Amino acid sequence: MPPRYLSALFASAFLALLGFYGLLFGLRATGHLPPPAFANSICVDEKLAFHRTHPAPGATLLVVGSSVAWRHFDGDAVVERAPQAVPLSGAFCGLSANQSVFAANWFLDRQPAVREVLLITSPQDFENCTTSRTTLFDGADAAAYVDGASPWPFYMRYFAPTSLLRNASEIAAKRSGENWIDPLVFDRYGSGPLDTPRNRETLLYGMVRTLDQACFDSVARLGQRLQGEGKRLLVASTPLNPAWKAEGDPQGRTVAEFNQRMEAALAPSGGTFWDGDAAQVVGPEAFFDAIHLRWSAARTYSDALAEALKLGSVAPPRPTLLSEQRAP
Repeated sequence: MPPRYLSALFASAFLALLGFYGLLFGLRATGHLPPPAFANSICVDEKLAFHRTHPAPGATLLVVGSSVAWRHFDGDAVVERAPQAVPLSGAFCGLSANQSVFAANWFLDRQPAVREVLLITSPQDFENCTTSRTTLFDGADAAAYVDGASPWPFYMRYFAPTSLLRNASEIAAKRSGENWIDPLVFDRYGSGPLDTPRNRETLLYGMVRTLDQACFDSVARLGQRLQGEGKRLLVASTPLNPAWKAEGDPQGRTVAEFNQRMEAALAPSGGTFWDGDAAQVVGPEAFFDAIHLRWSAARTYSDALAEALKLGSVAPPRPTLLSEQRAP
């Protein structure tokens, strides 16, 4: 290959790289830089960016799940009810149940003080685990990023120009809450409040066609891990919009099957299930769409959840006494 051609090739590559990082620095300067695309989902990636800037090494209560867990957990309400609990929301939006379990395991490996894991969920999270990739992101790369590694190499490793430009055009409005439909605003626990008096124009979510046993199997495996570590697995279903139930599950068969299969998945490990829909702790006016609550109602739900599941009731491991220690 002619030397002149190689020189031109390397020069072009260098200029392209320079231009790419120039774009990134420009977006950062104007407040429009999205996080690296570890999952290529702006909701997931922005949540990882939150954990990067808000470490929580002493968390004892890990909340996991999809958007209903992220939007519906009010940590302040829980701490008022259970002052001994130290919550951390490890929930992301858009996840199937197996992906929520992946996230739970990732956080558990990083949070040794956790004593309780709370999965807040809905039947919609249990439809497509067989066809949904379990590995939400590369655990080692995400851990390095959250722990403070330079973000710039990850923009190249997870190069996704189309989503980068799309997210750059939307991220400022989502971070500020100006985009009230899909805000990326976090409270101190990592939850994502839907703090708006408005509603979506439609229920948005259709009926659940079939429940996927692979989803329940994932939850069962998480329960087995936690049982082996002496920790509690708690599962709470979220309230469902009465209008959605009337349209999508008028006989209540899907919800009843979901509850039965969830209890069966938890039974071997001694996990606890609370039916937050049957508890009827919020009214129809609380709903933003078929399954999401406005923040004022999330507080009511979280308070009821904390009481029903006795959050914070697991004592930390007893310290080993000197008299019990064996010489090496």
